[in-house]
Amino acid sequence: MPVYTEMKKIQINEDFCVNCGLCKVYCTVEHSQTKDIIKAFKRENPAPVPRVRTESNGDISFAVLCQHCAEPWCVYSCLTGAMHKDLESNAVVVDEDKCVGCWTCIISCPYGILTRDGDHRHVVKCDLCPDREIPACVDNCPNEALTLVMDIEEVCQTVI
Repeated sequence: MPVYTEMKKIQINEDFCVNCGLCKVYCTVEHSQTKDIIKAFKRENPAPVPRVRTESNGDISFAVLCQHCAEPWCVYSCLTGAMHKDLESNAVVVDEDKCVGCWTCIISCPYGILTRDGDHRHVVKCDLCPDREIPACVDNCPNEALTLVMDIEEVCQTVI
């Protein structure tokens, strides 16, 4: 019998994005040691790595971040099990302690989302800001180009 679970997803609306980069700034701050914008960018060593990037082509611009796929190729290709689906949230997450920096997940991601943290030799990616109700990029997008939606995912479970 299928089980339905709710999962947070970040919806991107390129019609509202002006490529201001605030999603990247606040993502960086959220994943910094100090959680202070000045200290994160000017004083932290190693510097925190954002989990979002922005793309633009003429008048079109948008944020690029993890889609937390239902069929995550990054998880399937991970050699150590560092990349996995969180059982509680259904988000695709990385256990930085298990990651050996082989980068097979980066190669296998069809969206080109995953990033290397060269200082720590592990992959970084959107984690939906688990300590926050609303991810930092969504909460600080001035034009609401990023919005948080709840996606219903059907999970089939076999009962023996």
